[in-house]
Amino acid sequence: MFDLSFLIISLPILLIVITVHEFAHALVADRLGDPTPRLAGRLTLNPIAHIDPIGFLMLILVRFGWAKPVPINPYNFRNPRQGNLLVSLAGPGSNFLFAWVLAIIFRNLPLTTSNLVVQVISYAIWINLALGVFNLIPIPPLDGSHILEYFLSPYQMETFYRMQQYSFMILIVIIMIGQPILMAIIEFLYRLLV
Repeated sequence: MFDLSFLIISLPILLIVITVHEFAHALVADRLGDPTPRLAGRLTLNPIAHIDPIGFLMLILVRFGWAKPVPINPYNFRNPRQGNLLVSLAGPGSNFLFAWVLAIIFRNLPLTTSNLVVQVISYAIWINLALGVFNLIPIPPLDGSHILEYFLSPYQMETFYRMQQYSFMILIVIIMIGQPILMAIIEFLYRLLV
């Protein structure tokens, strides 16, 4: 069901959360010696640099979308495998850190705080956790697939790369079938923080 009030509140939160996620990828890559994100204009907190118009529209309409992936060149890292792992962890890591900071603020709000402020912070925590958890799914092009690659042997990597042609279909099936599990994980983390 299309909920206009949720859209009005969540739209700016989504912009901020997605921007922080993508900026974290770019920042870690840059700090590890890869200038590619900076040269591509992605080392910024300007949402326009990170938003994919179609992906963002899909996020609004069906609550499943995407941002522009941050371009990196792992061969610019001293250790390409480790660098790729750290860059991949940076996105979801930034979401979990953001959620934790917001939860501290949420728990220390004065009793006189308006319902709107409480609702906005609550949504922001939930959206950060949802984006962080979702991106850890080890299916391309999500961050979890790059994290998984770090732990695979060359033979397993070859099989994993062959599977990538089916990744979108696999991801859709996981979203449809695994949604209750994903929601349970997000709710558990939310209750843990708040």
